[in-house]
Amino acid sequence: MAAKPVLSRPAPRLYLATPVVDDPSSHAASLPGLLAAADIAAVLVRLKDADPRGMIARIKTLAPAIQNAGAALLLDGHVELVARSGADGGHLCGIAALEEAAPSLKPDRIAGVGGLATRHDSMAAGELGADYVLFGEPDALGRRPSTEAIAERLGWWAELFEPPCVGYAASREEAYELALAGADFVLVGKAVWADPRGAATALAELGQTIRQAHAATSTPAKAGQG
Repeated sequence: MAAKPVLSRPAPRLYLATPVVDDPSSHAASLPGLLAAADIAAVLVRLKDADPRGMIARIKTLAPAIQNAGAALLLDGHVELVARSGADGGHLCGIAALEEAAPSLKPDRIAGVGGLATRHDSMAAGELGADYVLFGEPDALGRRPSTEAIAERLGWWAELFEPPCVGYAASREEAYELALAGADFVLVGKAVWADPRGAATALAELGQTIRQAHAATSTPAKAGQG
């Protein structure tokens, strides 16, 4: 499979993960301002477990703030609620979960997947029709690969495969490195919500950071043209 030139790839965009949502009212009020602070392609909504009707109500409270801003609303798991809640898709963990959920999501809704421990898992996700693959997110015990390992996996995927790749960044410095490596989207969560300056400031800075990384990859290639 031929490598794709870096310049064929658009600038990466942010993908924002919410904290675990119980009462959605404060998030519904703050999200419009946050989504205006940076170029955010999608919001991954993490829900506190409850009965399905209660979770659907929470999603519907958040949906206008997200979707009216032009961002996609994805659910972290709970794919059985995607269609009923009006969400745009779901994020799955692992090949088995993707295989089980894909028929209910595709082709009308987004099916993204993480929990991909090996290159083989990543390629299997692509063959199953994943709309994106995520690398570098913490596991259930909070463990993550090194930044270098995540960047290597992103670079490999970006060079060879068509579906977008997402890198999970725990800091601004990681966001830069992952965007530099070829991530189409950079997933951020705790790095935004824990920033003492406020989430809007953190998002604006992260957006600027990944644009700078993209510019850094483009400039050498342009200089060598001709």
